[in-house]
Amino acid sequence: MKILVIGLDGAAPEILLEDDRLANIRCLMEAGCYGRLESIVPPITVPAWLCMSTSRDPGSLGVYGFRNRVDRSYDKQAMVESRTVGDLTIWDQVAREGKRSIVMGVPPGYPARKVNGVAVGCFLTPDPAKNVYTHPAGLRDTIARLVGDYPVDVTGFKTGDKNKMLADVDAMTRKQFTVLRHLLKEEDWDYAQFVSIGLDRLQHGFWSHHDPLHVRHRSDSPFQDAIRDHYLQLDEEIGRLLEMIDDETVVMVLSDHGARRLDGGFCINQWLVEQGLLALGKYPEQVTPFGKLDVDWDRTSAWSEGGYYARVYLNVKGREPRGTIDRADYERVRDDLKARLEATTDAEGRPLGTLVFRPEEVYREVRGVAPDLIVHLGGLAWRSVGGVGYPTLHVQEDETGPDDCNHSQHGAFVLAAPGLGPIGEVEGAHLLDIAPTLLELGGYDVPPSMQGKSLVSGRVARIAAGLDGVADDDELVRSRLGGLGYLS
Repeated sequence: MKILVIGLDGAAPEILLEDDRLANIRCLMEAGCYGRLESIVPPITVPAWLCMSTSRDPGSLGVYGFRNRVDRSYDKQAMVESRTVGDLTIWDQVAREGKRSIVMGVPPGYPARKVNGVAVGCFLTPDPAKNVYTHPAGLRDTIARLVGDYPVDVTGFKTGDKNKMLADVDAMTRKQFTVLRHLLKEEDWDYAQFVSIGLDRLQHGFWSHHDPLHVRHRSDSPFQDAIRDHYLQLDEEIGRLLEMIDDETVVMVLSDHGARRLDGGFCINQWLVEQGLLALGKYPEQVTPFGKLDVDWDRTSAWSEGGYYARVYLNVKGREPRGTIDRADYERVRDDLKARLEATTDAEGRPLGTLVFRPEEVYREVRGVAPDLIVHLGGLAWRSVGGVGYPTLHVQEDETGPDDCNHSQHGAFVLAAPGLGPIGEVEGAHLLDIAPTLLELGGYDVPPSMQGKSLVSGRVARIAAGLDGVADDDELVRSRLGGLGYLS
């Protein structure tokens, strides 16, 4: 049984699952099951897609963001790439059972994964015109003949030129789906997974035009429908894919996280300076990124990295090179900092509603150099700004440019499979449940390394036994899923 997975980075459940104009999504929903999909902590593209593909949480993978500390020094960080972790993925399990895959645009996907099949790199590819971003390498030439220059991302999506951004995302999306259709038609495949990044880019650029509750919303904006129009474009592209596959193919559409309005940026390192926890040899005269600050590590207790969320690190004696916190005081200091962060306020003194997580409490394992605290400022209504020198702790823009949107904790999924039958809405689904679900539906073994559980547990066995079609079958499915906490 073939499996086709269509990833829409950042797709919001309130649009994907509720806009009746998305006709092809509606057809899949009516044929199978769907629901909100809880993402990982933190809900960001990397590591979320890697967690989905491995069914392992960020701590178990040792990947906490796009960049991660290499060691306990203060300045060594490395970008995540496809070779960062070697944990078993869905396509690895498919290959172990002698089957072939198409893996296209799935982060982190550069260098191109050497899968049993074909692979096309993701937006982390530095320059597809200069770098080999496909496996096998010759596939790059085929793509060039098919669509010309192949865009892995849009450049400068944090821009004020909204018309150019719309055109760039539209062109990228069309080219990527053209390549995907070509691969589905020409390649021998059993499992195919594709991630479209354009929606995430559009939402970051246009959410204030879309959301009337956004602090910068303009009711007369000519771009009010830009986001929903792109959902319609994606629905049309999905319809063209559905025309290419047979009735014996499992189809899943999902997002790695959702989207929500961004009220502003909170200058967390500047706040740490004000709290007396981050010491500077000289306070900057202008806005300065954290990496260029004159940090006095011998007087510093804490500092922060991050963007859409904050990773806060403590400067611990015997752990960091110039640590200041005694190991015996670690938990006390961490608890105090957690309480201070949870008490942060907006510019008017109202509580932000900041959420603070200890890694060991949200992950099964904690590998690599993990943050001491993971911080969702304002419950992700605010992003983390790492620079120091702003006139206030609360800003509307930072050095990275304008940004309308942050990620939300819940994405969405829609699943249709042969014999599954219409189940309807499923509650309690988690991103880590996707890989076990797909493997079970495809008839593959689920590796013990995977941490999620199948959303259709028990259903596949009944299909194989020829019990589908029993009058009370759907009620039985609902009962079993309800017992697992998936249905209300």
